[in-house]
Amino acid sequence: MDTMEITKIVGASCGALLLFLVINTGAEAIYHSGGHGGGHGDDHGMAYPIEVEVASVADEDAEPVVEVAFGELYAVADAAAGEKLFRACASCHKLEAGSNAVGPYLHGVVGRDIASASGFDKYSSSLEEAEGNWDPEVLQAFLENPKGFASNTVMAYRGMKDPVDRANLIAYLATFN
Repeated sequence: MDTMEITKIVGASCGALLLFLVINTGAEAIYHSGGHGGGHGDDHGMAYPIEVEVASVADEDAEPVVEVAFGELYAVADAAAGEKLFRACASCHKLEAGSNAVGPYLHGVVGRDIASASGFDKYSSSLEEAEGNWDPEVLQAFLENPKGFASNTVMAYRGMKDPVDRANLIAYLATFN
């Protein structure tokens, strides 16, 4: 193979890549509304929207969403499932009484006064000022949204959205009372 053949191969490869780039840019301009090339990050819809029929809330076939009270979920909670969920908590909390870590120990937490784990002195002011105890209802509100419950909490956990998971976790914690 001589130099001229290598030059032709390299030139053809570069030409093909350039052609793909031009086709991609053209396709992006056609696909995105307004003809903005690329369109990434632009707040535009598609140039050719596809309309689909959306099911109405009033559809007779649709099953209604039933809100279940937390007390009912807690009554049938599965502590074994809660044990698996506790793994996310175990990086900061211990289950042995008096064994504080980054967070306070959770042995006996269900029913314990808020911000009262002996030997733990890193509670946020909003938890220190809170009255009452960690009954299941209060715990579930805290676990759902810790920052919403105690605005300046130092707990980095973002919250557990599933109420069944919260009930299971609290049922598991209750086994350590």
